[in-house]
Amino acid sequence: MGGVWRCGCVTPDEIAAVRGELEAFAAEVFEPFARKDQRRWGKVYLRGLLIDGRRKSVEPMAARLGEDGNRQALANFVTTSPWDPAHVRARVAWRMEAAIRPSALIFDDTGFLKAGGASACVSRQYTGTAGKVTNCQVGVSLHLASDHASAAVDWRLFLPETWDPGSPKADPDKAGRRAACQIPEDVGHVEKWQLALDMLDETRSWGIDVPLAVADAGYGDAAAFRHGVQERGLNYVVGISTTLSAQPGKAVPVTEPYSGTGRPPVAKYPDKPQSVKDLVIAAGRKAARPVQWREGSRPGTGRSGFKRMYSRFVALRIRPAGREVRQATDSPELPLCWLLAEWPAGESEPVRFWLSDLPADTPLTTLVRLAKLRWRIEHDYREMKQALGLTHFEGRTWGGWHHHVTLVSAAHAFCTLQRLARAPKDAAPV
Repeated sequence: MGGVWRCGCVTPDEIAAVRGELEAFAAEVFEPFARKDQRRWGKVYLRGLLIDGRRKSVEPMAARLGEDGNRQALANFVTTSPWDPAHVRARVAWRMEAAIRPSALIFDDTGFLKAGGASACVSRQYTGTAGKVTNCQVGVSLHLASDHASAAVDWRLFLPETWDPGSPKADPDKAGRRAACQIPEDVGHVEKWQLALDMLDETRSWGIDVPLAVADAGYGDAAAFRHGVQERGLNYVVGISTTLSAQPGKAVPVTEPYSGTGRPPVAKYPDKPQSVKDLVIAAGRKAARPVQWREGSRPGTGRSGFKRMYSRFVALRIRPAGREVRQATDSPELPLCWLLAEWPAGESEPVRFWLSDLPADTPLTTLVRLAKLRWRIEHDYREMKQALGLTHFEGRTWGGWHHHVTLVSAAHAFCTLQRLARAPKDAAPV
């Protein structure tokens, strides 16, 4: 089979052409399964996700799988079979680390829209998937990423406060459904940025060592997330809101003269911090420099025949402020960071902002390329949702959700491996 591997849209004949490769991949990632029947139905479930079809829940997949289409066996495997998804994820991560050679870990979350309220952790909450507050589950994921490929290798289902009996915001009806949804007793409400750090710790326990974390403002605005990444020895490039406050890079704390009575004064910055937006606007449009960070997938005038991804950016050295930053800093001097802002030529003000603790000599082109690397996670979500049925799981249990998203991630990893093996060396990123 030549050409580009069409993720989740292949025919049974095309699956047959790579049956040996799929069998070997499944044997590798399902090696921890204790029972032969688990390994069998794991392979069948993968094939069901990969074969073309509008819906990737158990019943329509079973109908497409022919003699292997045992609906009850597939439902039992994904919903009630006692296998640990972390063991599968670790093997997917090992395989994809070698294939992708990731330059960053990307963290984000995505919504699983629901009509009813019976599934684990469903609540009215904001999701970028819908762009509003709506009835949904929210999954937090960690992806290995390079410029040319990416793969989701870890997941957490976000448990809202309304589902946590120990929270003052607990909803008795939702908390009462925990047993039916098989949510472990020790699972409570944890902020999404902390779930991201938990996944970082887990992947590092698997031996995955990537030196950079990338995330959007939902994580970058949390100083505790940035500090957690630094404490684990990683650098970060994270999106931030326009209102995040900071001192200019050249600002220095000043100690007022001691009067001789009371406590000696402590050093502090003479001026109030400013918003990052105001700092960039003060630098002016002339501070913006043109940067091309990659070539896209659409035809264009780039070197390889694809459209160039191009804009103008301002990079400033600043000192992020705020109570959490001060509490985490021993010195009265706030730590220096990079503030990166995108300011397109046709805009009256900057439109996007990032913060990074990469070294002071980091080139602007590198800052931009790494900040923009987050597009890989959107690419993964789109493929897993549209082609592989990420949001099609119809079970209601905590374990079933984690099983399904893990199997979808494994199917997506297999697609990525197939494309990498077939892609010309000068092709655009997949």
